[in-house]
Amino acid sequence: MNGGEAGAAAPFPDWMRAVQTQVEAALSAALPPAEAIPARLHQAMRYVTLGGGKRVRPLLAFAAGELSGATPERLQTVASAVEMIHVYSLVHDDLPCMDDDTLRRGRPTCHVEYDEPTALLVGDSLQSLAFDLLACDTGGDTGGDAAQQLELVRLLAHASGSCGMAGGQAIDLGSVGQALTQPELELMHALKTGALIRAAVLLGALSGAPLDAAQRDALDRFAKRVGLLFQVVDDILDCTASTATLGKTAGKDAASDKPTYVSLLGLERAREFAADLRAQALAALAVFGARGQRLIELTDFITHRKF
Repeated sequence: MNGGEAGAAAPFPDWMRAVQTQVEAALSAALPPAEAIPARLHQAMRYVTLGGGKRVRPLLAFAAGELSGATPERLQTVASAVEMIHVYSLVHDDLPCMDDDTLRRGRPTCHVEYDEPTALLVGDSLQSLAFDLLACDTGGDTGGDAAQQLELVRLLAHASGSCGMAGGQAIDLGSVGQALTQPELELMHALKTGALIRAAVLLGALSGAPLDAAQRDALDRFAKRVGLLFQVVDDILDCTASTATLGKTAGKDAASDKPTYVSLLGLERAREFAADLRAQALAALAVFGARGQRLIELTDFITHRKF
């Protein structure tokens, strides 16, 4: 059973597991074999990418693909590309020159398991492989026309760079020990976390039949709200969940004196803000009717997750 075959009739947990399994297989096939030269680099790429993570971004891509009738094969490609960008960012974020963390997805981070130079090259290699996947997926039943393909590449590139994820990380690093206003904090996280989540949603939806302007605007509103929601919930979990539950070091933001929604608003107001963002995200999906059911379910999963 794949994500497309599961359809809207399958219970959400079954659909989620089917998509996660499908994406895991697609990632494994796309990554270089562990024994291929340079073997240590390829082994490290597989170590950080396979066998862990919630795959929220791939799930969002698949769910958004249901809005436009995208094929499962095409969604495997865009979901894998987005996940590779996400994993590369985690590998680099964990480096001593960034967040200096030793635990990710319940096991040693890449630079701990291997070494810092290898971790740097793993991130570089995953980033380039993501764009290779998108650029090569141009033919047959799974590919789109050149203009559509170019838009997908551009969207992912913009979300990954200085006006997206990398820019948000730069703001984050420069904000340690500072008291940011809520608009400043929202901008930081709209870039650091939200940009790639937005890209996952849009890449999934744009892999099928075209959306009209009203639908695309509504989907963009949803994507921006759910991206911010993910970060607010992350901030809440960082101060309420254990390291064992999270699979990464709990309380790291507070220990590093980083600005978060909890430090700015307090725990209860942060939870209220998350509930408001959830409501806004769901309201944006109303235009899609029943086709938006998986995105609705994913919004609730993101809101109520424990890890």
